[in-house]
Amino acid sequence: IMSGSNSYRLRCSLAAHEMDVRGLAAVAFPDGAFVSVSRDRTARVWVPNPSENQVFTEMHCMNGHSNFVSCVCILAPNETYPRGLIATGGHDNNICVFSLDRPDPLFTLKGHTNTVCTLSAGKFGTILSGSWDTTIYSHCLQSISGHSAAVWAVVILPEQGLMLSGSADKTIKLWKAGRCENTYTGHEDCVRGLAVINEVEFFSCSNDASIRRWMVTGECVQVYSGHTNYIYSLAVFPNGQDFISTGEDRTLRVWRKGECSQTIRLPAQSVWCCCILPDGDIAVGASDGVIRVFTESEERVASAQDLQAFEDELSKAIIDPKTGDLGDIKIEDLPGREHLNEPGNRDGQTRLIKEGSNVEAYQWSVSDGRWVKIGDVVGGSSQQNSKRVMYEGKEYDFVFSIDVNEGGPGLKLPYNMTDDPWLTAHNFLEKNDLSPMFLDQVANFIIENTKGHTLGPAPASATDPFTGAGRYIPGSGGDDQGFGADPFTVHPEHHMPTTNIFFPNMDGVMFEQANTTQILGKLRELNSTAPADRKLSDAALDCLEKLLLLVADQKSPAQPTAEQISVLWRTSHWPEDIVFPVLDILRLAVRHPEVNAQLCGGTEGASLCNHLLGLMSPEGRPANQMLALRTLCNCFSGSHGRALLLGQRDAVLSRAGDLRVVSNKNIHVALATLVLNYAGRLYGQPTEIEAKAQCLSVASTTLEVVHDKEAVFRLLVALGTTVAGDSTAKDLARSLGVNSQISKYARVSDPAKVGECCRLVLDELQ
Repeated sequence: IMSGSNSYRLRCSLAAHEMDVRGLAAVAFPDGAFVSVSRDRTARVWVPNPSENQVFTEMHCMNGHSNFVSCVCILAPNETYPRGLIATGGHDNNICVFSLDRPDPLFTLKGHTNTVCTLSAGKFGTILSGSWDTTIYSHCLQSISGHSAAVWAVVILPEQGLMLSGSADKTIKLWKAGRCENTYTGHEDCVRGLAVINEVEFFSCSNDASIRRWMVTGECVQVYSGHTNYIYSLAVFPNGQDFISTGEDRTLRVWRKGECSQTIRLPAQSVWCCCILPDGDIAVGASDGVIRVFTESEERVASAQDLQAFEDELSKAIIDPKTGDLGDIKIEDLPGREHLNEPGNRDGQTRLIKEGSNVEAYQWSVSDGRWVKIGDVVGGSSQQNSKRVMYEGKEYDFVFSIDVNEGGPGLKLPYNMTDDPWLTAHNFLEKNDLSPMFLDQVANFIIENTKGHTLGPAPASATDPFTGAGRYIPGSGGDDQGFGADPFTVHPEHHMPTTNIFFPNMDGVMFEQANTTQILGKLRELNSTAPADRKLSDAALDCLEKLLLLVADQKSPAQPTAEQISVLWRTSHWPEDIVFPVLDILRLAVRHPEVNAQLCGGTEGASLCNHLLGLMSPEGRPANQMLALRTLCNCFSGSHGRALLLGQRDAVLSRAGDLRVVSNKNIHVALATLVLNYAGRLYGQPTEIEAKAQCLSVASTTLEVVHDKEAVFRLLVALGTTVAGDSTAKDLARSLGVNSQISKYARVSDPAKVGECCRLVLDELQ
């Protein structure tokens, strides 16, 4: 048993971030400082406050990522950067490199096609990164592939040129100059963290709740058990023997001489990260946005008041007995408070007592020689249904514990009666990196266990008071966009579910619907108020009118004239606030073979493409963004347009994908259609894997934000078309986590085509 002087106690709690703290690292400068990164998209540097021994102050905040920041590493000082540099990786697929004297990145490294979730720095400024896209990048060198699933951890070994990676495929690999030299197997679930001990040994931790110690030569020399749930991070003390670990069981554990010598519980569910500071103190970051620092030094321990506040926060935690942390509980058989008079026999030992109709959990603290309350136990017969349950600081109608793996730790699932059970189940599986195969089980579990609890009726959907009927709104025209193609409009009531009428869709989908009277009315109205130098002559208006009537009637034998096409192209550069009726004419015109050849062929093609991408800039007007997207979709109706868009694919899909953040359902439908049309052209071309990867990535990131069912449906068709008959594309989709992302749509029955198409895509990805 450790002596009291030798155990860690709270030094301070820093309410550091607005969301989960995902990474921590000690920095080279200033002395004793460290950096934290968070889902709130920032990185922050914390320095010891000289006037108050135990506290840290935020010295510097860095912004450069457009999405969650998930990892951080420190580049050692050199002549150019005597204070060292900070590298961060994020969900925007980028790595930002910061110095300590400016808030924006010095440079940004691109290359990964999915979240960058791990970084490691070598002696000579090399950065190693690992990503959900299954690859490892050694920046300045090359991309390294070999894992079959997300790479959660990378480290550089002290011996030059050796690197390790840990993956969701349950293996660890040793790399030298981009070649895999060794594969270490033994973990039974995702490998989440790696830590170097010395030149020949390292630790790994995993979702299987174990830590392993390995020789670089391949032998696993020790397995450490103690955690009761996923283990997210590890750090090794300078003596190379002792280490710390954190995980989903709410704990930080200190390991000495191969044993767990101290267990510190935290008032947050996920303890994501830890690091050891130069003075031997430990910093940990958790899902509640707080960084807590623990120390062995008497001088740096928090005040009695702060220690009490920490203990109070902990005692308010709600513990669900089904997590397995506390064993099987029969309330009737539990002893009362007198049970706490007997001392415990090891640090971290838990004991349950009955207090009235409630059950309380206590943990033995060796250093304090007493039982410390660590929470109230929920879910026993003591739980009244009328009482709302606290979980991670919020109140819920229910907090379930879901047992996913036999005998393994249960996972928390908070639920309110107003929530959608399928969406809740989907989010739960995604948060815990679980297979979408469990979707039905979890959703049915929620439905079964919440029966008989009802809430008031849902409000009737309100109509939009602003858009009176009969007005010309670009892109309006009811839900029927006149696609004609079966799955997009009517849906046969009785067909065998085995026939796939949805994908692959190689015909593409066009925006055909046109109300010529409204378009012309709007054009004349805006022309009358246009600035004098931009007003159209009557002849030009006449040209546009003739062209519109001709292209709107696809059966018309007449051919557009060169003059009409040239007026259309000139007028499409009207000021941004009035150009939209012209763009609507352009959208209809590019379907005509003659216009398609003139505007999309040769050098004109690049100009058209650049002009449309300019209108789609994120700062642009939603009407223009949408009509530019629809025009691009319609360009696919002719061979010149198809050739142009395949040549410009990277730029077009990147810019289009950025518009997913505009919350406008017409834009989402048009964006989904564009991805679908690209997917249709790439079908049956297995060598186009880079293009398919971009389609998958844009479809997948767009699905995260769209709510409109038609847009969702078209994205599902695009995904299905992209992976159909292409095993490499399927692997790519699996590694992007597409299955778990779309599984929530499998149950959509209104419209039925969404659920049916989703289930067919999931079948493809089995």
